[in-house]
Amino acid sequence: MQPIHLAWVDYAVLLAYTLFVISIGFALRRYLKTSSDYLMSGRSIPAWVTGLAFMAANLGALELVGMAANGAQYGVATAHFYWVGAIPAMIFLAVFMMPFYYGSKARSVPEYLNMRFDYRTRCFNSVSFAVMTVFASGISMDALAKLLHFLLNWDYNFALFVTSAVVLIYVLKGGLTSAIYTEVLQFFMIVLGFAPVVWLGMKDVGGWHTMVQSLQKVSTAHGYSPDAWSSAWKPVIAGHSQNPMGVNLFAIVFGLGFVLSFGYWCTNFLVVQRAMAAKDMTAARRTPLIAAIPKMLFPALVILPGVLAVALTTMPEKDYRLPPVSISDFGFTAAIADIKAATPQTADAAFVKISKDTGLNLDQGKVDAIVKANSASPLPETELKTELQDAVTDTYYNGVILTLVKRYCPSGLLGLALTALLASFMSGMAGNVTAFNTIWTYDLYQAYIAPNRSDHHYFVVGQATTVVGIILSIFCAYFAGHYSNAMNIVQLVFGFVNAPLFATFLLGMFWVRATATGAFLGLVGGTLTSALFHALTLSAGDVPGIKGGYIWSASGQNVPAICQFPSEMAQNFYLASFAFSVCFILTMVISLVTKRTKTDEELKGLVYSLTPKIKDHDQVFWARPAVLGVILLIACVILNIIFW
Repeated sequence: MQPIHLAWVDYAVLLAYTLFVISIGFALRRYLKTSSDYLMSGRSIPAWVTGLAFMAANLGALELVGMAANGAQYGVATAHFYWVGAIPAMIFLAVFMMPFYYGSKARSVPEYLNMRFDYRTRCFNSVSFAVMTVFASGISMDALAKLLHFLLNWDYNFALFVTSAVVLIYVLKGGLTSAIYTEVLQFFMIVLGFAPVVWLGMKDVGGWHTMVQSLQKVSTAHGYSPDAWSSAWKPVIAGHSQNPMGVNLFAIVFGLGFVLSFGYWCTNFLVVQRAMAAKDMTAARRTPLIAAIPKMLFPALVILPGVLAVALTTMPEKDYRLPPVSISDFGFTAAIADIKAATPQTADAAFVKISKDTGLNLDQGKVDAIVKANSASPLPETELKTELQDAVTDTYYNGVILTLVKRYCPSGLLGLALTALLASFMSGMAGNVTAFNTIWTYDLYQAYIAPNRSDHHYFVVGQATTVVGIILSIFCAYFAGHYSNAMNIVQLVFGFVNAPLFATFLLGMFWVRATATGAFLGLVGGTLTSALFHALTLSAGDVPGIKGGYIWSASGQNVPAICQFPSEMAQNFYLASFAFSVCFILTMVISLVTKRTKTDEELKGLVYSLTPKIKDHDQVFWARPAVLGVILLIACVILNIIFW
């Protein structure tokens, strides 16, 4: 992608948003008197604010970049991440789990685990979740730095540190309250910034009907049935070989719809923290339900751009190509040296070496043409770089949304769209960093390192932890850069942390017999299963290493066919399924052969069968959480049928 030039009005919009976000942190700073105010917002925020923040906390790089990337790579089936992988779990959280979280007065998910089981489970989950939050923050950092690099030609490292500094300032000053109100602002910025992109894109391809016809060409060209890119359920029901995601019904329903979905929405402190900041139990239970309403409609805003981009590639007159993965500076240097040393007679050997040096898949015909042209008359290095980049066949799916913003947004609107992207990435970073400092301060530092200190002491530690969280996130951003689709690495991280944790929660909340030893050993076993599964399996086309299969590589063997998956997403779904199942079975078996350490009286408010049921008869019938949940489920089913 060539860098674009912003007009003064675009810079004005970007600058105004950045200054406004920083001012929120300074404005709220005077209201923060205690560590609870800084880390938990003092449980004082109304339901509509926590509801939007609940959804917006999940609306960072995961949504805008990752879902657009998924839309391009996997098609309309990406909507399963919403209508199967989000809405049912959000309803379950509101109706069944929020009473435990909010009623127990736990300040975090690990603190609830300590109340239900013991310190071992709490400590293990605190560490694993802290790791997850800095990885999630790093993914947002990486996406934002690449956005600024591709669109404005900023140096990647410079962009990474500048955006980190901005987030550090407003979180350091305003804590969780600042993050929540910034997330609400971000929600409206994203809608205003991306609705025009979707509308202009749909108009450009000729409307929905024309887009579907174009997607049918793409599907058949890849060897799938015509509706593989344009239907949600048909290609999945047909089997893993009939859809680009490489998944079957079991992977979608159990792996995504149950394990990853419920594991994320019901146990991820990042989003639960928003509901726990609500002013009372009613507001806390309504928070996920309020968030579910716009969440249900967001595929039109975040998935459709990726699908539109694929449709554009079938229209030669539109002159559009999905963005290729960029060759690194080191790759360019090595590849150019290879070209200069090659001749038309050694072109085949040169192609192999250039592919190895760049670490990318290349079009051999184009590389051969470069070698031939350079042999006839040496080409300038700038031209060699341009031709080599054009020969890359690997797609950088994270860049899809950026290419559409560049294509459709004139001055003014471009600034608004870029501000929406900036808002989503910064909010994703801030949300994860605030979750990290709460987990560290309350669940590790106060619990195990320095208990019984003054409240001011924990307040200062929380602020210091914010700085550490930002630094760790920067390191994780460099790791996230190895993935061309942000959603793939996000789901991998969730599979390691949330999948086994959900099994622990499910048994802990609904089975009195679950013991502390069973929960701890089951959680450890489930997490180790994730690591072992990842070490043994690999997505087709990937090289053993960071993306899996490294046990086989270390032993000098090729990854067996049985351990290969059609896509990284399919690998993630099955990894989560195995981790959940092992944790669930281990916890049950070990609990049956170990003694309970807590009485029924101690478990009141922590286990469903021992907890007095919340009476909501004083509320209007349609406003009761259970009724709202049923209405939302019906609406979700209707959407699934429409896009079947």
